[in-house]
Amino acid sequence: MYKPLKFILLGLIVSLIHLSVFAQLPVTTQGDSSSQITSIDANLMNINNQTTPHKYIIAGITVTGNNYFDSSLLISVSGLAIGDQVLIPGADNISKAINKLWSQKSFSDISIYYTKLVGDQLYLELHVVERPRLTHMYFKGIPKSQADELKSKTGLVLGHTITDDAKINAISAIKKYYDEKGFRNSHIRIQQAKDSSYLSNNGATLNIYVDKGQKVKISDVYFTGNPQVPTDQLKKQMKGTKEMGLMTLYPATDSGVWGIKTQYPFAEYWKDRGPLRPSLTGKFLSPYFRPGKIFNSGKFDEKKYTEDKEKVIAYYNKLGYRDAAILKDTMYYNSKGNLDIALKVREGRKYYFGTITWRGNTLYSDSILNEILGVKKGDVYNQEILNTKLGITMNPEIADVSGLYQNQGYLFFQANPVESVYKDTINFEIRLNEGPQATIKYVRIAGNDKTNEHVARRELYTIPGDKFSREMLIRSQRQLANLGFFDQEKITPDIQPNQEDGTVDINWGLAEKSADQLELSAGFGGGIGLTGTLGLTFSNFSTKNIFNKDAWSPLPTGDGQKLSLRYQSNGRAYRSYNVAFTEPWLGGKKRNGLNVSLVDTKYSNGYNYYTGRYDSQSDTTWFRTTGITVGYTKQLRWPDDNFSFGVQLGYTRYQLHNYYIDYYNLPDFRNGASNNINIKFTLNRYTINNPIFPTNGSNLMLSAQLTPPYSLIDSKIASYTDSRKYRWIEYHKWRFTGEWYIPIGAAHGEDHKQFVLKMAAKMGYIGKYNTNQNIEVSPFERFQVGNSGLSNTYSFLGYDIISQRGYPVYSSSNPTINPDQQQATSYFTIFNKYTTELRYPLSLNPSSTIYGLAFFEAANGWYDFKSYNPFQLRRSVGLGMRFNLPMFGLLGFDYGIGLDRIQKGQGIKGAGSFTFMMGFEPD
Repeated sequence: MYKPLKFILLGLIVSLIHLSVFAQLPVTTQGDSSSQITSIDANLMNINNQTTPHKYIIAGITVTGNNYFDSSLLISVSGLAIGDQVLIPGADNISKAINKLWSQKSFSDISIYYTKLVGDQLYLELHVVERPRLTHMYFKGIPKSQADELKSKTGLVLGHTITDDAKINAISAIKKYYDEKGFRNSHIRIQQAKDSSYLSNNGATLNIYVDKGQKVKISDVYFTGNPQVPTDQLKKQMKGTKEMGLMTLYPATDSGVWGIKTQYPFAEYWKDRGPLRPSLTGKFLSPYFRPGKIFNSGKFDEKKYTEDKEKVIAYYNKLGYRDAAILKDTMYYNSKGNLDIALKVREGRKYYFGTITWRGNTLYSDSILNEILGVKKGDVYNQEILNTKLGITMNPEIADVSGLYQNQGYLFFQANPVESVYKDTINFEIRLNEGPQATIKYVRIAGNDKTNEHVARRELYTIPGDKFSREMLIRSQRQLANLGFFDQEKITPDIQPNQEDGTVDINWGLAEKSADQLELSAGFGGGIGLTGTLGLTFSNFSTKNIFNKDAWSPLPTGDGQKLSLRYQSNGRAYRSYNVAFTEPWLGGKKRNGLNVSLVDTKYSNGYNYYTGRYDSQSDTTWFRTTGITVGYTKQLRWPDDNFSFGVQLGYTRYQLHNYYIDYYNLPDFRNGASNNINIKFTLNRYTINNPIFPTNGSNLMLSAQLTPPYSLIDSKIASYTDSRKYRWIEYHKWRFTGEWYIPIGAAHGEDHKQFVLKMAAKMGYIGKYNTNQNIEVSPFERFQVGNSGLSNTYSFLGYDIISQRGYPVYSSSNPTINPDQQQATSYFTIFNKYTTELRYPLSLNPSSTIYGLAFFEAANGWYDFKSYNPFQLRRSVGLGMRFNLPMFGLLGFDYGIGLDRIQKGQGIKGAGSFTFMMGFEPD
């Protein structure tokens, strides 16, 4: 039965070949023009009808119909050549030539003719019909901006041939583009038109008609088969598949699939005492109003939906339902044209941890390992917690069993949990392979194109010859990030263990980033007015290469030193110069830092206190501050090497010329100079992991700044005039700063983003040596509290500027007195400040680190211990944004509301204020 079918099929194939390959009969003309007689070459006509195949030699090949392609190129592509033999019938090389040309997808028709036969010499004609080429592409029905974006996505290229496949692919690409934007019902049509102006009428234009339709949003997500876990909890896991915000009196009334109820009947809501239960009230109102989802776009993303289904199962696993699965899911459009999603789950049994036993542990006892594991019999089973605490899944924020071993050099340590299940209890035997200790053999650094290798290497705690330690590896990574010279996200230690000889190589891959900063800004400071600032900070400077012209690009860099230059002025009335230099590794062998800074500021207010008016010559009344400090910081080894101790020697000269410090009531002190020689001691512990956006660690600092006790040496100092009394300033000033950063939520979320809680406490006190009541505490070096923390006239007096968002500068320590109605004359000797911030990163890209924050702040200042009350604080709340740009440093703003500024009947309008910052975070 099948044999005849085979012969018929073979005959059809041969017939199809003969349709494309046939003899073109030569025509000759005899006689006059009125009578034509055609003479036919019988041999050429019968060439395909021979009973016995005969070999012919190709004597010539001509190409016709080609406009764009060169004839010799087409002959070459076909594989045919003069001198080749052709077996007719059964010319396999002829059919292969046609297939090769078809594969170019540039022709709509291909034919090969036999044109002449002389003996066994055969002449061929290769005739092609070229596809049209794209000359223009026009989008209809969409804005130009979208058309420009789609041109690169369609795959259509001007000058290329137009094929059916190309048009189908273009339609698919356009539909995908609009699907991702939520237009899932788009219709695309392509119309082709001839363009006679292109290459012998072989051009064509494409008109692409786009009807994107209405935007489709996710209306509802339904779950069924989940009696143990509330639907709302499952929806929360679907971060990328959110229901749209809704406010309507006419919700969709479609029937649900699989028996799912799309609405919560009022009778059932009332029966369940819904009015007394917020969750049921939300469920009842959900088809009409969703206040918590008002800003949800409801956009559907196929990729995120797939990820969200995995998150739902992962959430079930965390709750102990390790057999949970999504049996099936479906999507359909409701009567409003929006998308409904239904998922049918199987929860399965809830499991619990049973007995946990350890095998193979010789270094640590079972009790120590159980303490680190933190899992007890009867706890709800959670595979993620088990893997994390064993170190199978590493989380640097959590202590684990693997870390316990690896910090002691046991790099090859392995923990393999073997489970046995009995009903709803899972027992574990954790088999440990402690392995040998690993010694670090080689430490290589790559990617430091600008920074000298010794600058990066000296920050490492992974030293060749030392035992491997995961803790030191993480700390080395933190130290490299804190330099600010490398992209934090790309600091990747490549660990290459060699178990044969018990060694490990560590290769640090780095990517340079710019750490230099340019400050160009304008600001408004109290008593100064509008000022302009130009600042340059070179964070990777090299003094060693100053005289090496080849190292200037544009400045000598690479040694990790910091040079800062800053000029600020508003013209004639104010100007300030600042120069600072830091060498973090003095001598290059130990983490001992050297800091040198020089500042010179002059402020002229033009007010003449003798005439009681402003003079046209503003330089008749001025105040000048000149200071130099030299500091030395040494890293300590005890209590741990995160501690450092610093000592700083400073000299500041305050010079007055016809300048009256009115708020101190010092009538005799309008001309002259005050000198401040002091020594400052600082004890600091710093463990912050990233200076730009810290996610964990702390910064604790205690300082004491002391001058010589002149009043104890000279007992008559209280009787001197003001100008002589304050010629040499005396005080002792104490400061404490504590900052803590705590990550909240999963440490390995999308792009490693997570909420971070910052908590800070700051305190300060300035006192005098002599208890004589006639001797005031120094009028210099006090504390200003309130305002934005930007420099103003108080900073010229050596004040520590303590900002508080939402408040102006205030002088009274009584929060019930409105600071807006006070004269800004704060000169506190004591202050307390407490801050809580909740931060969330919007971008962790090193080229633009951006995060938002919400804050609560409380602060106050006091004049002496008699009035000191640590619970009497001014409170403020607000929101803010921070932008960290490599070239400009920190840019930020906050909007704070002073809760104690709110006046009865005025609301919060007059109690709020914006705070702007550039270059640094106010104290």
